[in-house]
Amino acid sequence: MKKALVLLAAILIGHYSNAQYALAKGDKQVNGGVGLSTWGIPVYLGLDFGVDTDISAGAEISYRNNTYRYFGERYHRPVVGISGNANYHFNGIADIPTQYDFYAGLNVGFFIWGDGVAGYGGRTSGLGLAAQVGGRYYFNSTTAVNLEFSGGSVFGTKLGLSAKF
Repeated sequence: MKKALVLLAAILIGHYSNAQYALAKGDKQVNGGVGLSTWGIPVYLGLDFGVDTDISAGAEISYRNNTYRYFGERYHRPVVGISGNANYHFNGIADIPTQYDFYAGLNVGFFIWGDGVAGYGGRTSGLGLAAQVGGRYYFNSTTAVNLEFSGGSVFGTKLGLSAKF
């Protein structure tokens, strides 16, 4: 009996010490922060779901105030983005320390441009496509800082916090 308990304890300790902080199947995490992009400075909030081992899918909403010039005058035009994403997390295929989560993926969304100057022929609302690469550093098993770079319809960088629940 004592040997069985020691063996069970060893298995559990081995399992949990080898567990990745990356989003596991069935886990959820909220992400939020700020960034820099070709369309202004976004503020974003998103939710990711662990779909399978090393794969996550999520949704995000962002807001930015795009600044532009029209006939020498400076104007501000709000942009709201609603997007979905899918990411592959590399922790399962590489010997990466548990506190790191590196990923890459694709996203598709819709950008809603607010009213600007009457008659301005600039950008209008429409579909956005991009690819992203990013990483997280976990302070503990539930809280991380994240950094992401993206390119496509919008080029940008995001910096924020992630929290699993």
